[in-house]
Amino acid sequence: MHFAAWLACFFSSSLFALGNSAEITWRNTTPTAPHVEAVPKWIYDGLDKTVSALGELPSNVIPVSVYYMKYAKEPVPWGEVLRGEPDGITLYIDEHASLRSLIADWTLYHELAHLYHPRLDDQDSWLAEGLATYLQNVIMLKGGIISNREFVERIKAGLDRGELATKQFAGQLSQISNNMWQLKAYQRVYWSGVAFFIEAELKLQSKCADCNIVQLLARYQTCCRDNKAIKVSQSGTVFLSYFDMLTKNSVFIPLYKRYKSRRDFPYISENQIIKILNRYTKQVAVR
Repeated sequence: MHFAAWLACFFSSSLFALGNSAEITWRNTTPTAPHVEAVPKWIYDGLDKTVSALGELPSNVIPVSVYYMKYAKEPVPWGEVLRGEPDGITLYIDEHASLRSLIADWTLYHELAHLYHPRLDDQDSWLAEGLATYLQNVIMLKGGIISNREFVERIKAGLDRGELATKQFAGQLSQISNNMWQLKAYQRVYWSGVAFFIEAELKLQSKCADCNIVQLLARYQTCCRDNKAIKVSQSGTVFLSYFDMLTKNSVFIPLYKRYKSRRDFPYISENQIIKILNRYTKQVAVR
């Protein structure tokens, strides 16, 4: 990176999102002139929206690595979490993506959402990816990126894709999750997890009117998360046991045991999705 471009990127990146900050590094190229300011603005806007929706992240500074991709078909074709000290994220972006298209893309919010849970075993990928997918939509809803109707439509469309993929990738959900990358069974794995959290959210509501998953995650960060064990995978049972402990109810573990061995795709109605929407907007109608 040329010094002038690095300097401009440094000062653009010296903003803070509530109590969290990002350390942005360009990995394979010098940013284009429009991106020197646009990419840090996008990342800090996304970090701010995420923290506003979900609460403070465990680490004050989030390492963010940015790579360019040529001939990309979408603004952010790929993203991933890098577990370390501290956890960080990597984003691959279209070298021609506009700030507006970057903000509207879901990938940044998805990867930031992963930072709220520990590394989980491969057989529990459905849980990790389901939680991040569920939360990305909550972040985008509360951040004003998508409307109430879009929230419902996106989740419904995703669940439909998950149901279709279940016919293609038969077997127990934990087994498919363990081989997700080799099979490319992303739709079944991700959206089975979303269905789990929708069902858990609704069960939780019937037992604890003032509880929701976002609140539990925030409490988990301060009471129960072991940041010293960042390089060790954790089972879904251990992770979710804290949620049941915090609510003093048996909601998550019984549901988890049922989901990990299921071979079918869960049925989630549009009315259930609307109930989730209302949980986070306190609005009765979908606009």
